[in-house]
Amino acid sequence: MIPKLPKILLYLLIALFALNMAQSYFTELIFDEAYYWYYAQNMAWGYFDHPPMVALMIKMSSVFFNGELGVRFMSCILSVATFLVLWLLIENPKKERYGVQFFVLVFSMTLINAYGFFTLPDTPFLFFTALFLLLYKRFIAKPSALLALGLGMVMAALMYSKYHAVLVILFTLLSNIKLVWNKYAWLSVAVALLCYTPHFYWLYENDFVSIKYHLYERPNRAYEFADFTLGYFVNLVALFGLTFPWIYKSLYKTKAKDQFTKALLYLTYGVLIFFFISSFNRRIQTQWIIVISIPMAIMAFNYLLENDNAKKWIYRLGLANIAILLFLRIGLVYEPLFPVVYETHGNTRWVGDIKSQIGDMPVVFENSYRSAPMYAFYSGSPTYSLNNIMYRQNQYTIDDSESKVQHQKILYISKYTKSGDITLNWPDGTVFYGNYMENFESFRKLRCYVAEENITLNTDQELTLKVFNPYEANIPLEKIKFGIAYLNDYKQVMETLPLPMTPINKEALTIKAQDTTKFTFKLPKPKMENPGFFKISISENGLYMGINGDNIKLE
Repeated sequence: MIPKLPKILLYLLIALFALNMAQSYFTELIFDEAYYWYYAQNMAWGYFDHPPMVALMIKMSSVFFNGELGVRFMSCILSVATFLVLWLLIENPKKERYGVQFFVLVFSMTLINAYGFFTLPDTPFLFFTALFLLLYKRFIAKPSALLALGLGMVMAALMYSKYHAVLVILFTLLSNIKLVWNKYAWLSVAVALLCYTPHFYWLYENDFVSIKYHLYERPNRAYEFADFTLGYFVNLVALFGLTFPWIYKSLYKTKAKDQFTKALLYLTYGVLIFFFISSFNRRIQTQWIIVISIPMAIMAFNYLLENDNAKKWIYRLGLANIAILLFLRIGLVYEPLFPVVYETHGNTRWVGDIKSQIGDMPVVFENSYRSAPMYAFYSGSPTYSLNNIMYRQNQYTIDDSESKVQHQKILYISKYTKSGDITLNWPDGTVFYGNYMENFESFRKLRCYVAEENITLNTDQELTLKVFNPYEANIPLEKIKFGIAYLNDYKQVMETLPLPMTPINKEALTIKAQDTTKFTFKLPKPKMENPGFFKISISENGLYMGINGDNIKLE
């Protein structure tokens, strides 16, 4: 049921929907959107980097439209729906007279504005956070089995949107610990877990690859105050733009006068403190803290309704924010207006440049899970991202895209080569080279496991390597070479070396299909001092070393 709205707010939301639809149509995809579009071409209960909600949104959008609108249509709908749910969350009787101020407040928030048409995991995350708070507000007023069912389904939808949803649920629970004795609260948890079971099973089937990567395998770097902690505070300002002093003042002035306001405060402060602490370990991205926009919008609007000075300045500064954002949104389409070359500029040009030279030939991009789906989206041709030891794992690591380019003539594009059969100029000025390969063959799905634990570097200990071949064919040993990468304590690859291997079965000439082959080796001495980790890698047919093993801690 659509809530009753002041006419002016209704007209503004209709205009917002029309604006976002037009923006979606005329704006080329950004790289992350192309990557999530790639997700949606093979629907699953999970993907390497994220849960599947963003892929479902794109799949639903593609039912109604082609092209960019076929990626973004559901984002346009959820954007307006988020405004509507936020309006319902505000009970102040004065609100009916301030529909314009409400719209200006929310629309001026930078990432809420951007995610009104961009399709990213945060788009459904924002909507389901607002919906979760709405149901929670009604649940604490009058718990019931029906509300518990709805709350459980929305919690699952939150978790299907983004793993950060656990923070929303956790801090809300901490604000009302008495819920642990509420039978309906337990019912909502049971419903959420039941709805989330398919993703749990997907994680199990894929060896918890997403969890392992985000928690253990992801590279980091040494702490830098300016980029990590100071950068975190810059992100807090960027989240709200010019209105930030008044938004944060509203947070400071809001008191926990009831259980729902207490939840808003716990959620906001909880996320702020969590990522502040995290900033001493890694760089915090702005979208990681975007969820505070939802409770802050509620608290800021309630505050301005009771404070004339805040009302005046949030409105004025909000309009200035909107003017800047609208100017930048035009620049996303019309490149000369944008201060820098952005991801929405020139994608059809560089894709068309390649396509005009190679036709429908498959393209393999070295170390680019961003360029590969972008090319596939605008060209309609098969692509693959060949990830090597100097890069990171991604969806191309675990899906079947490798099989679609095997034993074909392909164009291999790399920014690391100094020459090639064709030269390609990216919109940002980067030069890439493409080389033809007549019979491309890669074995990036070979998996390496070191049997021993508690391994030290300066030792002559003979170690055992297990190599699992998931392919349907045997792989001749003559086609592969083993290597080792030494990493620092931040899991950055610092040095690579060839690694002599001896098959335990001296007569082995192949790595058998669907089977594990064992080798022995000794750790070579690196040039770097005190490596923190090592990783076993395989190079096939002269390609650069792949990502075949996990990071292994050196004692």
